Amino acid sequence: MTSMTTVPPPTAARTWQISSEARSLLEKFPPRPVPISWPRSRQTREAVEYRLARPPFRVDDSSIRCHRKISLETVLDWLELYPGASWQQRWNATGIGSDGHSDWRAKLIADLDAAGLLDRRRDYVRNVLGMGMIQLIGADYVRPPLGWLMATRSPVRIANEMAKVRDPNGLAELRAARLANTVGDATMLPAIEKIALIMAAKGGVVGDVAVGDCLETMQISRKVFPGPTRSSRHSPVFYQLLHSLGYFAADAPATIRMFSPVFAGRATVEQLVDRYHVSCRPVRDLLVDYLRERQPGIDYNTLTSLATALALWFWKDLERHHPGIGSLQLTAETAAGWKQRIRTRVVRITDEHGNVAETTTDRAGADDVLMTVRSFYLDLSQWALDDPARWGPWAVPCPIKAGDVQHKKMKSRQKARMDQRTRERLPMLPALVAAVDRERVNAAARLECAANAEPGEPFTVDGLTLHRAVMGRHSRRVWADDPATGRRRDLTREEDNAFWAWAAVEVLRMTGIRVEELTELTHHSLVQYRTPKTGELVPLLQIPPSKTDEERLLVIAPELADVLSAIICRVRNDDGSVPLVVAYDHHEKIWNPSMPLLFQRAVSLEARPIPISGIRELLTGALTRSGITDASGKPLTWAPHDFRRVFTTEAIMNGMPPHIAQILLGHKDINTTMGYKAVYPEEAINGHRAFIARRRGLRPSEEYRQPTEAEWDEFLGHFERRRVALGDCGRAWGTSCIHEHSCVRCPLLRVDPVQRQRLTDIRDNLVARIAEAEREGWFGEAEGLRVSLAAARDKLTQIDKTLTRHTTAVTLGIPSYRELAGRTTNAQPGNRP
Repeated sequence: MTSMTTVPPPTAARTWQISSEARSLLEKFPPRPVPISWPRSRQTREAVEYRLARPPFRVDDSSIRCHRKISLETVLDWLELYPGASWQQRWNATGIGSDGHSDWRAKLIADLDAAGLLDRRRDYVRNVLGMGMIQLIGADYVRPPLGWLMATRSPVRIANEMAKVRDPNGLAELRAARLANTVGDATMLPAIEKIALIMAAKGGVVGDVAVGDCLETMQISRKVFPGPTRSSRHSPVFYQLLHSLGYFAADAPATIRMFSPVFAGRATVEQLVDRYHVSCRPVRDLLVDYLRERQPGIDYNTLTSLATALALWFWKDLERHHPGIGSLQLTAETAAGWKQRIRTRVVRITDEHGNVAETTTDRAGADDVLMTVRSFYLDLSQWALDDPARWGPWAVPCPIKAGDVQHKKMKSRQKARMDQRTRERLPMLPALVAAVDRERVNAAARLECAANAEPGEPFTVDGLTLHRAVMGRHSRRVWADDPATGRRRDLTREEDNAFWAWAAVEVLRMTGIRVEELTELTHHSLVQYRTPKTGELVPLLQIPPSKTDEERLLVIAPELADVLSAIICRVRNDDGSVPLVVAYDHHEKIWNPSMPLLFQRAVSLEARPIPISGIRELLTGALTRSGITDASGKPLTWAPHDFRRVFTTEAIMNGMPPHIAQILLGHKDINTTMGYKAVYPEEAINGHRAFIARRRGLRPSEEYRQPTEAEWDEFLGHFERRRVALGDCGRAWGTSCIHEHSCVRCPLLRVDPVQRQRLTDIRDNLVARIAEAEREGWFGEAEGLRVSLAAARDKLTQIDKTLTRHTTAVTLGIPSYRELAGRTTNAQPGNRP
């Protein structure tokens, strides 16, 4: 146990690793092979020169025609120095195709000079060599490798040559699509150039480009230009362009973003441990075995957290402070030092004078690391009883005692922080809702006014004057110049961000769902239930399984239905369907199947889901623009999970039973639900629970039985008896009217917009009766009538707001309840839903 062998450090860190999904696509869609010879490549030099001197290769400008002829002859002289039966074989024999970063022109000049064939001016020949090479490439005599074409400095702008001599119609269609989309030239022109490179390397025209060619291009691009680089080098827009124009078959993947290093996929257990370069080989192997043993029972996100805690925070820290350590049996001094280091961290703060001050603060998550390491030791001891040969040598006393982990104190402090956070944000919620809605309306108005304005023309929206930008090159996006700041603003993006920030805030605050559940909402999440007696449709929102692996149904309020309708209208296609998009699960590191997600937006030429990080960015931007501050005057931060806590707090404070809130939130334990609430007296909770316990104890046991048909009909009849002249009464079942049927005053009355005229007549009658009462001196009567008048006016305002939201009818296209009943309920036979 004390002997130690070291793991040699890696020679070179790999900056990019292809994901398993990308490897699967490469196997399903292989690239086209490049032969070493084809008929045109075997033509004689005379035939090549004769063809390239005729249209479409011949240019009108005599000076350029002379340059092209001289450069072509020079390149052909150079290729003839090498053996081969075709021009492609001679090109391969030069060896320059293996490295596009080196200048091939220097080798050409050196070879011709050594052969005594360089009889022209050296500098002149070097400058025009690209013209000769691009002619051979465009005429399909030579097909250089893709990597060489991407990296070489000459020739460039191959798309222009391909549009003249290879495929004028295909390149013209690509350029027409560039003008018809909102993607700018900075993105579209490199995409068209990359398609031309594929044509140059593989042969054929635009229609011959295969899915495998595009996948290979993405892979080669990462190899030729490793590490961080400008986004256009590895942009998949060229694939999106071909896919959107219908060049690929129906089974072609909707996206090839899995070739991005952002979506590297899952790492193996060995990779999770080896990324921290553990020196002691036996301990490294132990950590790998331990994680592999735990892997079947945990998700991937938990697995990575375990690897980080054990390999980095625990063992790598010990190796850093105790070089040569090779045993899990730590001395008391070593264990105490590690626990002290893990509990605290040093924070360096620079003041306005440049002085750096160091302070020691508690490390967040230290108790989680301590519990993970303690569980690691205890697991080894337990497993040693079952398999002594494998785990017995590592079963040593745990250096972390039960008292070292202040779990209760940690939870208490966390609860206090979350409660304070909720108390700060709960009063600010109406302001935030109003701000995002106002920004959405103003952003849409700015975009519409700018789109109708001429370049350079000013326009004013909500007191802000902007000028329609004068663009130097094509852009389908709407830009405007702000004379106050001198900054150019992308109004198209501003409107898109404002809409999705509003949509995220509204859905999160009205449902209390998790942010990952928000991003997984689909068009199929909207279902409906029809009551058997009245036939009333009840819209439901089906929340997909997430943290607890349990789905649940939420009733869609009219306000939420308006938001969901606006989202569907925005993302749906011309045929009314919601586009299918492929989302990446950043927790599990896998790609989900194509689904009609609601939170999706157009990025370049494809529809992409809005990820969790995108939701956070939208909320941050909305808060910054709103100018909302906390009590100290600092900008207020708002995480997506804050809406969940505020939703829970408001629901319980307004009388919702905690166990109902537990169902709506999808918690397995009611204590978790109560942990989300804030500013709710503990005495009320305890009193409510005691009341329920006493009531259940006093009730006869026969009441807890299956309801009879008469009782069930009475329950359903309650909802039918809620209908009144002005609309529906929202009182709970089993309760009588507490306002003596004074429906106008009752806050539980949901007025039917169809009854607006009846309510208007009631208001006018109340005005007349108040005037009569004041005239006759019935002041008590007048005071009561004024209360009814205020309630009538308030309900008229509610009707007007509802009618404003419902100016256009939206068909959600949701399936019926019966169509989804089989997969949304698991009711036993004989039990009522």
